[in-house]
Amino acid sequence: MSRYVDVYVLPVPTAKLDEYRKIAETAGKIWRDHGALEYYECLADDVKPGKQTSFPQSVNLKPDETVVVGYIVFKSREDRDRINELVMKDERMSGCSPDNMPFDGMRMFWGGFKTWVEA
Repeated sequence: MSRYVDVYVLPVPTAKLDEYRKIAETAGKIWRDHGALEYYECLADDVKPGKQTSFPQSVNLKPDETVVVGYIVFKSREDRDRINELVMKDERMSGCSPDNMPFDGMRMFWGGFKTWVEA
């Protein structure tokens, strides 16, 4: 059964990882409460800079930052669109704005993906 996945990559100042984790834990609960199947936030562990491209290069990583990759799994794109709309209206998200995030949102990127191979 195909699913739909939102994926995002962002740089988080290492000194603010605890603050970011609290936000991510709350966000994960909100997405799951509205129907997301899975919610993950992952810290870079083995992501060396490349010659052409890499995770560090993709977010213009600074020496005091860590790459975070997150992904949210949904039943379908339609579910994703419906759930994301509910999440954005959820009062628990009221404190989350680009102005008060512990990372530079201008270097974050994201997108939605249809699953192609599931094993």
